[in-house]
Amino acid sequence: MEQRVALPSEDVNIMNNLDYPQIRHLIGKDWLASATTGDRAVINPANGVEIGRIPQATAEDLERAVRHAESAFATWKDRSPTDRGAILRRFADLLRQNDAMIARWITLDEGKPLAEALVEVRASADHVDWHAEECRRIYGRIVPSRNPTVQQLVVREPVGVCLAITPWNFPLSQAVRKVAAALASGCTMILKGPAEAPAGCLAIARFLQEAGLPEGCLNLVWGNSAFISETLIAHPVLRKITFTGSVEVGKHLAALAGRHMKRATMELGGHAPVLVFDDADAGAAARALAGNKLRNAGQVCVSPTRFFVQAGIHERFLAELVSAFQAVKVGDGLAEGTQMGPLCHAGRVTAMERLVADARDNGAEVLTGGTRIGNSGSFYAPTIVNTPDDSIALMRDEPFGPVAVVSPFREIEDGLARANGLPFGLASYIFTNSLERADRAAAGLQAGMVSINHFGLALPETPFGGVRDSGYGSEGGTETFDGYLSTKFISRNSAPVQ
Repeated sequence: MEQRVALPSEDVNIMNNLDYPQIRHLIGKDWLASATTGDRAVINPANGVEIGRIPQATAEDLERAVRHAESAFATWKDRSPTDRGAILRRFADLLRQNDAMIARWITLDEGKPLAEALVEVRASADHVDWHAEECRRIYGRIVPSRNPTVQQLVVREPVGVCLAITPWNFPLSQAVRKVAAALASGCTMILKGPAEAPAGCLAIARFLQEAGLPEGCLNLVWGNSAFISETLIAHPVLRKITFTGSVEVGKHLAALAGRHMKRATMELGGHAPVLVFDDADAGAAARALAGNKLRNAGQVCVSPTRFFVQAGIHERFLAELVSAFQAVKVGDGLAEGTQMGPLCHAGRVTAMERLVADARDNGAEVLTGGTRIGNSGSFYAPTIVNTPDDSIALMRDEPFGPVAVVSPFREIEDGLARANGLPFGLASYIFTNSLERADRAAAGLQAGMVSINHFGLALPETPFGGVRDSGYGSEGGTETFDGYLSTKFISRNSAPVQ
């Protein structure tokens, strides 16, 4: 491998020979990347080749980031919503103007097909635009007083410095949701991006800086997640953490936040159930679900995973689903015609192998797929497992990969009981042509989001979040600002004190 030469900190535009950016911290206005023995490789999951290195933040780096964010908050909180929105809109425009470059970076480090990466970049710009406009409608109110000389005001104020820890599966859009909401609210932020797919967060920091965001309002750091989270959550300046990731890590971070009385928004794992009733069009439902299931190789927190299909159309649905899975072209996300790329890293392939092996060992039927593809890269075949009950691990553990598990149910009560049988409650889906069944199922599903006969989730103007072990707090919709604002009540008596 060729020796890498440190790039000048003032020139963030220089790329290596793969058109992949050098990953650096942004602290204040400075881009920093001091090489250490602990630096982590960034691997292209399509071929296993190293394409970059991740620097590791020190305690001194984190302290500097906090101080810059604290200093910036003193003035950013008082900037008008119009000013904050104008900067965010310039940022959204820059994302669109550079969408091809950013999408290529995402495909190189995360693996998804280039067409999907482009959708992610453009959707991220839409989220930024929505937050830029909606922040002008963060209102307080006047509460009618019982005393005519007293005025009662409710105002909403930004909480302060926030920490965001974001995942690798949507390395741009998941971080954009947090950054846009914090900045639009008047907060400042320290962003810890995913080591597996870092370029999306780098693009956020780079183009926000270019859009005119004052220094210190967004600081980007890399390194050991446990060290960064434990150091920053305990810091007295930090007031809020927002995290998207696994249930296990989310519970740990929520406990840390609770110990220090810090606000938290937790968007955690799911194991989304689908109820397909026998009055639905089996073929249309299967094709729609196949496309959504295999998006980003199934590495989506709201991906449909547990397919409960009413017995009357179970066999027909399975045949259509198998046909749709087998028609998908798997390959390098940069190759023309690729419909599904590799999994983000080798550990995801190992997880698929473990879950499918357990299914086979416990009597489930693997109808298609069930194997890794090739000897290089992190490819796994689109896989369908058919099981008569919920005894296999796939019915308990979220696969987070291109594996769908299908099982028949008889009556709506049975389907709802099994759908609600896990502690997760993020997304859920219903396919039926009966309004009565749709209403009953939507009311009965224990989930933060329910989508009926389509996949209508994750729009900028709609809330996104879960219940139970899938977390708390919403991102998107007017609810997006709640986690970044404190409510203050002011009661003022205009009469002289007697």
